[in-house]
Amino acid sequence: MEAVEIETGSPPRAAVIWLHGLGADGHDFEPIVPELRLKQAVRFVFPHAPVRPVTINQGMRMRAWYDIFQFGGGREDEKGIRESQKLLEKLVEEQPVPPEKIVLAGFSQGGAIVLQTALRYPKPLAGVMALSTYLPIAGRLEAERNAANAGIPVFMAHGQLDDLIPIQRAQASRDALQKLGYKPEWHEYPMPHSVCGDEVRDISAFLARLL
Repeated sequence: MEAVEIETGSPPRAAVIWLHGLGADGHDFEPIVPELRLKQAVRFVFPHAPVRPVTINQGMRMRAWYDIFQFGGGREDEKGIRESQKLLEKLVEEQPVPPEKIVLAGFSQGGAIVLQTALRYPKPLAGVMALSTYLPIAGRLEAERNAANAGIPVFMAHGQLDDLIPIQRAQASRDALQKLGYKPEWHEYPMPHSVCGDEVRDISAFLARLL
C-alpha cells in the first residue's frame, strides 16, 4: 500500500500508522509530526486509502477506507471496512518494529478502521488513537475481539461542535467500549470535525507515555 513515511530518528524504536479521513490522503497529517515534539525515534506511516465511489458524495470517486451510504449512521459498508482492516493488518506486519511497539491512529473514517483493526488484532499493540470518529460494526465486536488487545490503551478525542459525526455518536462508541471492559481515555474540545492545538498536545503526551 502506498504511504508517506517519516522517521524522527534512526533506527526507529516504534511506529505510528496514521489513517486519514474521507477524501484526504496520506499527506493530510504529515505536518503533525514536528508538532508532536517526540523525543523518541519513531517511524510515522501515513497510508493513502484506495480510490472508490462514495455514495454520500453522489458516487464520486475519491480516497476512502469504505463507502458511506448516508449521513449520521445506519447501514454500514461492512465489506469495505473489513477490506481496509486487512490492508492495515498487512501494514502492521510490514513494519521494522514488532506490533507491541506500534500505535494505530486515525481520523474520522481512518479512526473507525483503527478501532476495527486494533481490537481484533491477534498480537498486542502499543495503543490506538481514534480521533473524531466512532466504533464501526459495533454489534460484531464482542464476538470478534481478540484477548491479545483486551487491555490496549485507547485514546478517543472529539469536537463538541462536530456536525459530520455528532459527539453523541462518539460518546455512544466510548460507552460501548467501556461496557466490554476497555478503558478509553476520553477528550473533547470546542472544535468542529478537525484537530486542534490542545488535542495535539494531548496526543503527544499519550504517545510519549506509550512509546
